[in-house]
Amino acid sequence: MKNLYDNVFVMEHPLIDHKVSHMCNIYTGSKEFAELTNEIAMLMGYEALKDLKTKNVTVQAPLAVIDTPVLAQDFTIVPILRAGLGMTDGLKALSPTAKIGHIGLCRNEETLEPETYYFKLPIDVTEGPVVVVDPALATGGSAVAAIDFIKKAGCKDIRFLCIFGSKTGVDLVHKIHPDVSVYIARYSDAPLNDKGYILTAAGDAGDRVCGTCSYKPVEN
Repeated sequence: MKNLYDNVFVMEHPLIDHKVSHMCNIYTGSKEFAELTNEIAMLMGYEALKDLKTKNVTVQAPLAVIDTPVLAQDFTIVPILRAGLGMTDGLKALSPTAKIGHIGLCRNEETLEPETYYFKLPIDVTEGPVVVVDPALATGGSAVAAIDFIKKAGCKDIRFLCIFGSKTGVDLVHKIHPDVSVYIARYSDAPLNDKGYILTAAGDAGDRVCGTCSYKPVEN
């Protein structure tokens, strides 16, 4: 991994790079796009959750009784709706007992500022790490707003996972929430376009996961 800041990490792995490249391709359909999103989230989760606490338990193995580690704590996945849902199953596969919260944010297309319409977390969310997921960290407004809400709920250990991250978004999250670890699969230091999108990313990830838009050229 490459560090942009003490708390911001960019993945450097050929499997992740390969899958991200296929996500960017306009000819990748919604089914494959959704599968790639989950696969990348799972690969990122191995790194983002490597410090989960464990405890030893005794089990009967085929040839002997052994002491072996299992998770001593679980984590909560909080997708930023709706695009973040595309990363949830990939992380959930790492630990089927992981809990899931939801935060609904939509972007005002004129101000580009986030507006919240839904927020719900598990009762025991403060007992373990909270992993906020959104495929794109572009302007950073939604990420900051989501982290604000989660901190107000009493959570201390917060990590943010995105597939595409821009310098604009990374700098904003780092400035306002320097205690939150940020993990990025593909980083861009290029300016955002006039609509706040990352030019080298995959377009609107929520639309592509759900199949509600297509970037393929229209044939006459």
